[in-house]
Amino acid sequence: MILIKNGSIIRDNELVKRDILIDGDIIAKIAPSIEANVETIDATGCLVMPGAVDVHVHFREPGFEKKETIYTGSRAAAKGGVTTVMPMPNLNPCPDNVEAIELQKKIIDKDSIVRAFPYASVSVGEGDEKLSDIDNFHQMVTAITDDGRGVNNIELLKEAMRLAKKYDLVIASHAEDLVDGYKPQGEYVAVRREVELAKEIGCKYHFCHMSTKESFEAIRKAQQEGYTNITCEVAPHHLILNETMIKDANWKMNPPLRSEENRLETIKALLDGTACMVASDHAPHTEEEKSREYDKCPNGILGVETMLPIIYTYFVRTKKISLDRFLDIMVNNPCKVFKLPKHSISVASVADIAILDIEHEHTYTKEEIVSKGKNSPYIGMSFYGFPKYTLVNGQIVYKQ
Repeated sequence: MILIKNGSIIRDNELVKRDILIDGDIIAKIAPSIEANVETIDATGCLVMPGAVDVHVHFREPGFEKKETIYTGSRAAAKGGVTTVMPMPNLNPCPDNVEAIELQKKIIDKDSIVRAFPYASVSVGEGDEKLSDIDNFHQMVTAITDDGRGVNNIELLKEAMRLAKKYDLVIASHAEDLVDGYKPQGEYVAVRREVELAKEIGCKYHFCHMSTKESFEAIRKAQQEGYTNITCEVAPHHLILNETMIKDANWKMNPPLRSEENRLETIKALLDGTACMVASDHAPHTEEEKSREYDKCPNGILGVETMLPIIYTYFVRTKKISLDRFLDIMVNNPCKVFKLPKHSISVASVADIAILDIEHEHTYTKEEIVSKGKNSPYIGMSFYGFPKYTLVNGQIVYKQ
């Protein structure tokens, strides 16, 4: 048993002091004061919340273990207060068939200290030419994506949409048109096209890391027309950074940092509900890769360790979003959209918990990074809300 004492939980948009008793993997009791002769965590000055859910991480295994592994990536997630992740399928072998998905799940079962629900790919090898074996693996995943590149084979995408609708899968889109690529119009041209296809076919369609005014306008309009099956996420870096801030390759990602106007539109989309969740797009690379010339190094930055502190600092602490909305965008909505196991700070819920220090500011350092990659633009920045403890299934998986 574990007793969490003196922390604050969120109830009806307010912080209230409560002790929490965990018995095995379940929250057994919540009360203003609990006394028990068991292992005790002092959560004074902390927010005790359900562990965050990150539906967009690259853990690189199998195939690219020099960058990250499920072992290291899951520990980075735990450090960030993230207890559920969805690893992307740009792997080798690509999870486009039953055997490859089984291989990845075996590694997850052996090495992950957080819950991990991998995506399968839309197309074989993410090659945009042949449909993955969706008919046979649909019960093994909740979502499919060719993240890292856009699906521009329209007939293939439409067939994937039909199968996704048939099997109640989510398609997560890295919307990027072949003509304009990384440019803003490369994103929103693809978004407009895919919105119309999703409306036509009626599948669950989720847009990853949206970053342009025009993209949000297209998604917002579809939602206002009643297409609630069309959803999107935003990434922390597109919320707080813009293209004028770029210093080096650790600030290079895809979609890239945009104009200040687009950053403000990204915030607007989060505040008005067009974007229903935040996801990190955690994308580690080796230091050798990121030390190359800017134009010759790969896209991607770390994100899973800093996502919660960034959103807490910039949006909750400043009262731009409410405490309840914080829980929705970081926990509840990702679980709802992607059909993931739910958890909460309530009696009988599974004890997946993040304990955030919300009273003390902390400066993020390269030395503390748990991920194999060190490619973070946030090194040297200060935030509130870094986790002191993270629990999964009632077990402490991270301690500051």
